[in-house]
Amino acid sequence: MSSPKVLFGFHAVGVRLKTAPQSIIEIFYEPTRRDARMRQFLERATEAGARLIEADGLRLAKLAGSHGHQGVAARVQPLAQAHSLDDLLDQVSGPPLLLVLDGVTDPHNLGACLRVADGAGAHAVIAPKDHAAGINATVAKVASGAAETVPYFMVTNLARTLGELKERSIWCIGTSDDAPKSIYQVDLKGPVALVLGAEGDGMRQLTRKTCDELVNIPMRGAVESLNVSVASGVCLYEALRQRLG
Repeated sequence: MSSPKVLFGFHAVGVRLKTAPQSIIEIFYEPTRRDARMRQFLERATEAGARLIEADGLRLAKLAGSHGHQGVAARVQPLAQAHSLDDLLDQVSGPPLLLVLDGVTDPHNLGACLRVADGAGAHAVIAPKDHAAGINATVAKVASGAAETVPYFMVTNLARTLGELKERSIWCIGTSDDAPKSIYQVDLKGPVALVLGAEGDGMRQLTRKTCDELVNIPMRGAVESLNVSVASGVCLYEALRQRLG
């Protein structure tokens, strides 16, 4: 069995309470916090049969590895997910929608990307092992539960993985400021992998060359680029809009 991991913050722990309460080993909470949000959270935890343990702020910070725990942390068993990207794609019904992140190393950005991917219904997020943040407690907190629901695959060779997606007839669309088309001018209703690079550096050259098509996000103000999580939201929700339409 995999080693337990730590979730912290109301959203991250609350989603686990909702989706898989049996996987929660114990929940630590700060008894000095008695506001309505904490009372409601503890009621839900009690109803779910979770083991509750009082802990001061110092212990919670040490457990979470952060002072942003909001007075709540939990030790949980990891949830079972698809063993590989191939396994996941074999199980997808309808056209896959994937988010590919090249060079996103900030855990806050990754967490926000996972959150928007969950909201837009993306089937998975893919990143290279050598140029990406991994899932940790900070990512899980920022993702507000999405780190539990969106499969995150870290691959050895991103360009090769994009090539394998193309063999499955998944159209790989990269984002670039100098692309001739905008995201609103391409068909996103079919099998699509949206490829985004980190803010500033963008995609690596090999990743860019491997994409089937490049698009831009129109910018009308003074700033030259968007944060990668915001850009992910723009692209994924345009795909969702087209699919709903």
